[in-house]
Amino acid sequence: MFPRPTSASARCRPFPEDDFFDVVAGFNSFFFAADMVAALREAKRVAMPRAPVVIQVWGRPERCDLKAVHHALAPFLPPPDPNATRGSELWEAGLLERLAAEAGLTPGAAFDVSYTLEFPDGDALARGLLSAGGLAEVIGPAREGEAGAALIAGMAPYRTADGGYRLENEWHYLLASA
Repeated sequence: MFPRPTSASARCRPFPEDDFFDVVAGFNSFFFAADMVAALREAKRVAMPRAPVVIQVWGRPERCDLKAVHHALAPFLPPPDPNATRGSELWEAGLLERLAAEAGLTPGAAFDVSYTLEFPDGDALARGLLSAGGLAEVIGPAREGEAGAALIAGMAPYRTADGGYRLENEWHYLLASA
């Protein structure tokens, strides 16, 4: 059990201990924070000195079939903050390194990895994609069926001859250290 937090800012921290983790990894997550630099600073705080901090973001837009998910679900989600750094911009050379350094991390190797998501049918596609990032919770149970149908319609270009779906996506990584 963690000790009781003593300040308002400490109550917001899920891990009150500093220098706690051997590795901190944020796969497709840090850029969802209201302040990405603050989120990276928190990753640095909870990582042991010199521990790796793995940051994964969207790759180049022309290599991300999953961008179609954004278009299909846009009517179901709140409008994005116009001032926030978009996850789809973070692949640009030097940008992620700059944000990591601003958070006090030491940027290391940056690289891209592509992989394919395959779904056997539309139901599996909708369930799988709505489970990512808590989308179903944001959309709400009353509209989940409608959102699933919109996803299936929006993913039609990625439908395979056997009725499944195949989406290829590139991800950009930065290996930094605390």
